[in-house]
Amino acid sequence: MLTTALRSMRTRWVTFIGSFVALALGVGLIAMTGLALAATFDAPEHAPERFAGAPVVVAPSDTLRVTTPVGERTARLTDPRPVPEALADGLSALGRTAEDRSFAVGLAGTEAVGHPWSVAGEAPYRLTSGRAPGAAGEVVATEDAAAGLRAGARIRITTPGTAGGTGTRTVVGTVAGTGSETAVFFDDAEAARLHPAVDAVAVHAGADAVRQLTGRFPGMSVLTGDARHRADPDPDRDSEALTAVNALLGTAAGITGFVSVFVVASTFSFAVSQRRREFGLLRTAGATPGQVRRTVVVEALVIGALASAAGCLLGRAAAPLLARRLVDEGFAPAWFAVGDATWPLHTAFWAGLFVALAGVAVSSHRAGRIRPVEALRDAAVDTGGIPLSRLLTGAAVLLTGLGLLGWSLATDPGDVLKRKTYILQPMWIIVGVALLAPLLARPLTRLLTWLPARLPGATGLLARQNASTSTGRTAAVAAPVLITVALAGSLLGTVATINEGKATEAAATVSGVDYVAGGDGPLDPRFVERVRSVPGTVTSASRSTGVTVLEEGTALISSEARAAEPAALAATARLPLVAGRISDLDDDSVIVNEEWETRAVGRRVSVWLGDGRTVSLRVAAVMRTGTGSNGVYVTPSNAAGAEIDRVDVKLLDGADPSAVRALLEKAGRDTDTPVMTREAWVEAHHPSTGGNTRAGLLLILGIALLYTGIALANTLVMATSDRVRDLAVLRLTGATKAQVLRLVAVEALLVVAVGAVLGGAVAGVNLLGVKGALELLAVSSPVSVPWAGVGAVLAACAAAAALSAVLPALAALRTRPVELAGTRE
Repeated sequence: MLTTALRSMRTRWVTFIGSFVALALGVGLIAMTGLALAATFDAPEHAPERFAGAPVVVAPSDTLRVTTPVGERTARLTDPRPVPEALADGLSALGRTAEDRSFAVGLAGTEAVGHPWSVAGEAPYRLTSGRAPGAAGEVVATEDAAAGLRAGARIRITTPGTAGGTGTRTVVGTVAGTGSETAVFFDDAEAARLHPAVDAVAVHAGADAVRQLTGRFPGMSVLTGDARHRADPDPDRDSEALTAVNALLGTAAGITGFVSVFVVASTFSFAVSQRRREFGLLRTAGATPGQVRRTVVVEALVIGALASAAGCLLGRAAAPLLARRLVDEGFAPAWFAVGDATWPLHTAFWAGLFVALAGVAVSSHRAGRIRPVEALRDAAVDTGGIPLSRLLTGAAVLLTGLGLLGWSLATDPGDVLKRKTYILQPMWIIVGVALLAPLLARPLTRLLTWLPARLPGATGLLARQNASTSTGRTAAVAAPVLITVALAGSLLGTVATINEGKATEAAATVSGVDYVAGGDGPLDPRFVERVRSVPGTVTSASRSTGVTVLEEGTALISSEARAAEPAALAATARLPLVAGRISDLDDDSVIVNEEWETRAVGRRVSVWLGDGRTVSLRVAAVMRTGTGSNGVYVTPSNAAGAEIDRVDVKLLDGADPSAVRALLEKAGRDTDTPVMTREAWVEAHHPSTGGNTRAGLLLILGIALLYTGIALANTLVMATSDRVRDLAVLRLTGATKAQVLRLVAVEALLVVAVGAVLGGAVAGVNLLGVKGALELLAVSSPVSVPWAGVGAVLAACAAAAALSAVLPALAALRTRPVELAGTRE
């Protein structure tokens, strides 16, 4: 059996090479994404940076810990309380201390962090030039703070969120950077004036004595050893970065795995169907159905093993390139690299072998049922039908996909907008349509060629007849186009439509104001005061904070919150309320959304505020869920530690718009605070382009679509190479070379059009589902169709299809038609 299979592979090498390429590339994709995904499971250990020279560090705890019946649950605090003054004084009595005050600083277009000079020695930072700051207006900066920065330079420094901090200062020295942050050091007295709160204290004393003292102050942590890393800037940046990369690569693994399995199974099935007459000859020669089936399975086993091994080697070589691309595009931290994990290679190898065998399982059964008389047929005309098992499976999968979409819309429309759902949902419908493609190919082909077939010349008519009578080949070649268009249209369109909905929601919330400032960090208090004094306006200054609630006794859920004065909020905001009133908000209440477990107006709910305090608040109003961006609203007294980061300005009746705008813009210029119109602010802070999510999907789709493009070319080469006798017959009947090549190209483009229509229909169904979900959530937003992306995909598919069909045909036509017509299969 093995000998027969090997001889058959040597004779029909084009078909088997096509299957080998498809499987090797598919396994390579799975191995590449798997290896990159494995590298995201563990973040590297980092030694302390900012306080490497301090034996003990006392800092506020930024983690909320809650004991539940199923174990401890944790959440990040948005506004940890500063170190109490009494604790700082007590620590200074135990030994030498250095109080750290960290605040945002901007210089020469660079975002930096300000500190008092006394804490510089705890890193330790060492002077590379100049001296330490000794008075207000003097600073020391890390060498990476600005290009060409040196001692004696005068530089403008902004300090958002502090009064009187913005201005021109003298750089009196520079220090070598540590790589963890770009730092600017101020005189201790000036740093205390700009940022009075103490964020951490470096203590040179015994840890036990420090713990004993600190234990009297709730919410404070004593850090020693490697735990001092928790006091570094953004200590969770590595784990958070890996979480984001893990989500991206998890999505990539799912999409590329689906595409690989889909294309490989389709290619192997098509390769078997091409050999119908060959199997008929074997049956005529006395082979039993079982022997035919075993021959096909052995061939798949050999090809599967070789191609899977090659794919693993390819994936191992490509994984570092993917990791480097993720770093270059800003999706992964600079240190991200592929490790030495081997389980992705094992997974990819056995998955490839399984898919190869699964791809020929049904086909081998059909091959065994071929009657000997099939070998005598000289026409390769499909019957137009598909096996009952494929029909039932395709219908079941398609109905399952449509049913899941309908169920989500009926029970939880918000679920349709979640990434896991809108990535997995199209796959059901894609598989269902692909299984039914041979049934749909003939009527769709005839519909698309109705007009071309009636034009002068025989090309349109011949293309119509060839494509509609070879539905198996048409469906196999159209499959990569189907999945390409369906995925590109569904995923990019869904992200764009959801982002359009979020922008619509944001625009509706601020529809009652005329100008908005901020949204990117703390605002200068001087700006806030000047805006509040502008005549003819009402101003709402708000803060970003967070609220955490324990639901169902086990789930600790954190929500973004905005703190504002109730009267000003009611006058400027247009919240999507379904119950209650904004004016009912006070220091004892909260505005929640419909996702909360406790959402009845008047009921009380126990929450943790951004600084870790536990309070019981009354539900004053309830907002609809929308796209999930409607957070929580509290008053400023429930946002201790949060600084004003946004100001909404509404013009009153009778106000002079020009005068108001001039005063606002002047206040903004004087404090380096941009002031925008409502429309400009929404466009800047809620763009409909999708940002990183869309960029990540483009990267993933680019990898997957490159593979489907190669698979399309591969399948067309297989199909065209199998038609050399047909092409010779056309030449013998009088067709010129150019006419034959034109016919082949038109047929290829026709098949691309069939796949594009089917893929477009799948994408359309999914986008309509997203539109329906938004409407059910009371978000009126148009469907955003990614015409540019889909058009580029179609153009690439068309070019690949035409070239992959014409080049093999051109090579075949170099041989005399009489010789080709007599070529054995």
